[in-house]
Amino acid sequence: MTVAPSLSRLHSPFLYCPLKPTPSTSLSVTFSGNQRSPPSYPRIRAIDLDQNTVVALSVGLVSVAIGIGIPVFYETQIDNAAKRENTQPCFPCSGSGAQRCRFCMGTGNVTVELGGDDKEVSRCINCDGVGTLTCTTCQGSGIQPRYLDRREFKDDD
Repeated sequence: MTVAPSLSRLHSPFLYCPLKPTPSTSLSVTFSGNQRSPPSYPRIRAIDLDQNTVVALSVGLVSVAIGIGIPVFYETQIDNAAKRENTQPCFPCSGSGAQRCRFCMGTGNVTVELGGDDKEVSRCINCDGVGTLTCTTCQGSGIQPRYLDRREFKDDD
C-alpha cells in the first residue's frame, strides 16, 4: 500500500507552498500558548495552457453562447410575429372555414349496398347530414394559424 506524498515532497511547477513563514511576509499575529500557526495551503502560481485546453475552453464558451442565443432569437421572432397581422388563408379549407365531410363526400347521405340490388340511404352520422365540417386547422376562421398558435394545450386531469 502506497502512501500519498507529503506536501513537502510534492514538486510541481504550478504549486507554490511555503512551509515556513518568511521574514518578507508582514504578519503581525501573535499566538498564545497552545495555539498553532495556521497551515500553509498550496497556491496556484502559474497556469500553463496548451492548445487542447484553449480549444476546450473556446468550444465551451461558444456552446454556452449558442445555448443562450438560440432561445433568445426564437423569443424575439415569436414577439415580432405576434405584432404582425395574419391574413394568410387556411390551406386545408382554402379560407372558407369548412371542409367537405370525408365520410359522405359532402352529400350528407351515406349509401350502403345490402346485397343484390338493395341499397339503403341514411343520413351521415359524421356531419349530421350537412356535408361539411368545421375546419380543424383554422377552427372555422378561414385564416391560417401561425405555427405556435396551432398547438392546443389541454389539461389531461
